[in-house]
Amino acid sequence: MRRALGWGIAAAMMMTVAPAAPAGATDRGAARVTGSAEFVLPYGQDGDVRSFAFDARSAPYSRPIPLPGGEQGSPADATGTVRVAHWLATEDITVRFEAAVDCMITSPGHATLTGIVTRADGKASEFLGKRVGFSVQDGGRGRGRDRVGFTWSASADQNEAGQWGPARVGTCLAPAAFATVTRGDYRVRHVELTAPPAGD
Repeated sequence: MRRALGWGIAAAMMMTVAPAAPAGATDRGAARVTGSAEFVLPYGQDGDVRSFAFDARSAPYSRPIPLPGGEQGSPADATGTVRVAHWLATEDITVRFEAAVDCMITSPGHATLTGIVTRADGKASEFLGKRVGFSVQDGGRGRGRDRVGFTWSASADQNEAGQWGPARVGTCLAPAAFATVTRGDYRVRHVELTAPPAGD
């Protein structure tokens, strides 16, 4: 029997999860990634149920960093939340974590975004404080299924000694959307990256 996820489809559609300012004039021209969906992996088939819920919007030049050229922030700065839920069939438990979005780049029907994990269940505690990446493909009505991708299942890295381990994820980095949505819907609103405001 398939179990409903605590951060599953119905709940995510009803919640406003982004901690950003209320939608208004500043949001009308923002790129957005919204929606919640379950998906299946194209490899390692199992009885698990996986779900991502997105509520993210662009916030250009809002995250200055103390590096040369970073004082104004980036055109890809973003805000919002990604919620991850994974029901483990063999253990009959749902593991969840939540990430605060820090970067997003879109193109028509596609988005890549990253966030820092701010909350996690015990089984996902190793994610706390780390950046994770997501990709979203909005298939649209009549154009095919939506798809998602994510960093922790499909990428690895080597250190200076050549030893393999989990990949470090930079801002706005994620693999192509490799997993097909089976239930739910993702929506990508594309907006071009912009130059810094005049006078900055």
